[in-house]
Amino acid sequence: MSEEEKKTQTAAPAGTAQTAVIAVGGGKGGIGKTLLTANLGICFAKNKWRVVLVDADLGGSNLHTCLGIDFPDLSLSDFVGRRVDKIEDVIIETGIEGLRLISGAQDFLGSANIKYTQKLRVLKQIFKIDTEVVLMDLGSGTSFNVLDFFLASDLGVVVMAPEPTSLENSYRFVKSAFYRLLRHREKNAPFRKIIEEAMESRNEKGIRTPYDLIREVSKLDPEKGDTYRAWMQAFRPLLVINQIRDEDDAELGQAVRTACRKYFGIDLDYMGHIDYSDDVWQSIRSRTLLMLEQPDSPFAENIWDIARGISQRLEDRREEGKWTFK
Repeated sequence: MSEEEKKTQTAAPAGTAQTAVIAVGGGKGGIGKTLLTANLGICFAKNKWRVVLVDADLGGSNLHTCLGIDFPDLSLSDFVGRRVDKIEDVIIETGIEGLRLISGAQDFLGSANIKYTQKLRVLKQIFKIDTEVVLMDLGSGTSFNVLDFFLASDLGVVVMAPEPTSLENSYRFVKSAFYRLLRHREKNAPFRKIIEEAMESRNEKGIRTPYDLIREVSKLDPEKGDTYRAWMQAFRPLLVINQIRDEDDAELGQAVRTACRKYFGIDLDYMGHIDYSDDVWQSIRSRTLLMLEQPDSPFAENIWDIARGISQRLEDRREEGKWTFK
């Protein structure tokens, strides 16, 4: 069996159920979210899954560029602006078998501030797409729109680069996503107020971490504090480190996971890393697909390792009865 055949034998789809939605986010721009999304899509498509990529970076879409194709005539903004009725109307072929694309918005959504009702409509329709896997490339930062797309997904991937600014922003992203999760689930006004205060970096209660928040809540209601702890334990984003240059960088994933568990109480699930390579940015500039042109490159091997890990997480969810592949 060839190496290419071995790669494509990673838990083939089986059964029938709803679409699996994976969101790829992070706290900083330029860390490789779009690159990872595009190439994971290629891996899943090569594995015979039907995949739709969604460019949900509402302020600066460029997923089409990573796929080497021009910006299409129809995009997500046409669906949001009700110029088309169904989200399927803006899905285009990428030229790769099994892989389709919904390109991002480039007009009135430039500020990324779509209305709450528009956001719900987009999310509802994404989960109804007739496909097996949807991969969403999210915008940078911790706006409510970005966090809500991340939290709505079945699996959320946080991409980080080995540099101080990315590290700091990634911690902020994980913490903000958890606070936003609590804000969605909590219906009691006094506790929602505490959560909202915690979301402000400088608050009077001195809440800096989820541990601090749970401590404040437990003072008022120990049972509620236990509920928050259970939600925190269940909140487990996936982590990918991009642009690894040396052995110290390669150890960052486990170090970040340990620090996040120690200081936040949140356990990240480390999926692996992507080595830095000049071939990557050169392929983007030339609008070629490195995964396909150099399938045995270190970059391709890194992406396949991450894809296998994510595939296993999806299979674990399937066995829990939450959803199954078609």
